[in-house]
Amino acid sequence: MTNFYTTRLAVLLFFGWLTSCQNTKETHLTENDNIKVDVFFDSVFLANLEQSPESLTFRGDKRLKDEWDDYSQEKFYQEFKDKKTALRESHRFEQMKLSSDRALSLSLFQEEIKLSLEGERYHNYQYPFNQMYGAQSHVPSFLIGFHSITTKKDAEDYISRVKKTPDYIQQQLDLSNTAREHGYTLPKYLYAKVLSDCQNLISGNPLTKSTKNHPLKEDFVTKVQTLELPDAERQLLIDQFDHAMVYYFGPTYKKLIHELEKQQKGANQDAGVWKVKDGDEFYAYCLKNITSTALTAEEIHLIGLSEVERIHQEMKSIKTEVGFEGTLQDFFKFMKTSPQFYYDNTNEGKEKYLAEATSIIDAMRNRLDELFITKPKAPIQVKRVEEFREKTAGKAFYNEPAKDGSRPGYYYANLYDTKQMPIYEMEALAFHEGIPGHHMQLALTQELSSLPEFRKAGNYTAYIEGWGLYSEWIPKEMGFYKDPYSNFGRLAMELWRACRLVVDTGIHAKRWTREEAIEYYTTNTPSAYGQCEKMVDRHIVMPGQATAYKVGMMKIQELRDKAQLEMGDAFDIRQFHEVVLGNGPLPLSTLEKLVNQYIGTSHAR
Repeated sequence: MTNFYTTRLAVLLFFGWLTSCQNTKETHLTENDNIKVDVFFDSVFLANLEQSPESLTFRGDKRLKDEWDDYSQEKFYQEFKDKKTALRESHRFEQMKLSSDRALSLSLFQEEIKLSLEGERYHNYQYPFNQMYGAQSHVPSFLIGFHSITTKKDAEDYISRVKKTPDYIQQQLDLSNTAREHGYTLPKYLYAKVLSDCQNLISGNPLTKSTKNHPLKEDFVTKVQTLELPDAERQLLIDQFDHAMVYYFGPTYKKLIHELEKQQKGANQDAGVWKVKDGDEFYAYCLKNITSTALTAEEIHLIGLSEVERIHQEMKSIKTEVGFEGTLQDFFKFMKTSPQFYYDNTNEGKEKYLAEATSIIDAMRNRLDELFITKPKAPIQVKRVEEFREKTAGKAFYNEPAKDGSRPGYYYANLYDTKQMPIYEMEALAFHEGIPGHHMQLALTQELSSLPEFRKAGNYTAYIEGWGLYSEWIPKEMGFYKDPYSNFGRLAMELWRACRLVVDTGIHAKRWTREEAIEYYTTNTPSAYGQCEKMVDRHIVMPGQATAYKVGMMKIQELRDKAQLEMGDAFDIRQFHEVVLGNGPLPLSTLEKLVNQYIGTSHAR
């Protein structure tokens, strides 16, 4: 098959889009060069997008809606080949007269590809099946969360995707087997969590005789009911869906369970990436990729230890403020066990949590003008994590809105066990996942018309999660966290992220065991044991990822402090946030350059 990127670029060259402009005026030359590089960025982005049915669906595009992405090794190698081609082609624009924003985009484009190519040697180091984002949960979570049904064709495409589950799962098994051949095997104790997800997905109508529908059937029927179709035609679609579940989905998951049980028998207890060839180099790459800095594992570990000590001191002040007598660990135990800090683990209690989280976001929304000039148009909705994955899913997460406006942004709260979702952390968590956190940032990014699409899709974790953690902190300056226990919750969440610096590097660079890592969390935080266990297991399958939050937050705080110091009375928090958010996701080094330019511009006035 002809590579789409090469074909598209050839067509553009043929029609002269990338030829030299004949106008000799410099302004026109710059304008023409800007057009050339814009076309190039769009051509590469669209080529990648049109090879990813799932990305199209995520963006609200109905093309290829009956397909899953191709996860074969051949596709991986083709992607690396395409990236090398794109990087080579991008060099032609380096001598052109580009505007400053285009020059920045070109630099980001090239650095992003170079970093990806640097990781090519590690592409077999992955856990396709894991408790955090594993392939075993992807089919239902993607269909439920992103596959909208507004036409009969959408419903038929949904059924087609269910029918194609066997191919999708087999490709993931192939990747898993290849990873295991390279020594990258999921630790034995994590297989139970993955198998639990799988078991949850082979029960319920129509897979078993049950009064309760399978989560996918519940979703499909609910969505199909909104279609204006004759009853007989709607029922035919439901019957076809049932057939796909019984003859394709169900048998695939039973086979998957069998294969995972075989893998489990041959697994060991090793947690860190040090267990594989070049493990230290791989982890250094993970940290570089995640933090967009040159910080070493040892430096990150020491930063974490220092921050844990600082936050402990602030917590002791709150302990004194509320009149609690005893050690900080005694106070932690009180916060973990006192019923006043938790909703009942009932549907009523969970509905109260969702309602209060929504109220917190609404209160912040009414005060956004104090912090921001540009605000997102897309709405946000607070939702429970679905039952089929809530037992193993993370505490909370955010899904950005559809580009076409068909889907709002979602803040997902995991309410499987309300004892792991304390009331005193509600404010900080809502600010992080909702506004002014991820929704403010990621929804706004999608609405920045001046950015090329590849920059809107930039996955700079330290920037994204650093902003989320920074967004827990700034409401304190605005008068939120009036209750000292709620302020303790803010500190508890920041402490959690500081501990991540210690534990992630402990597991992957210092060879800590799972038990040692869990003990560090239970000793140094007020979090429930189950939450500590989940976090450690997340560290294990996502090396380096959890270091991004604190590293990113500290950089944003550092840049803000610098701007305030150098600009004095001219400093405007709204303008500062415009600089931070107005350029989309960025490496921290690039963000620092932009803030320095902002400071320099103020000096020139």
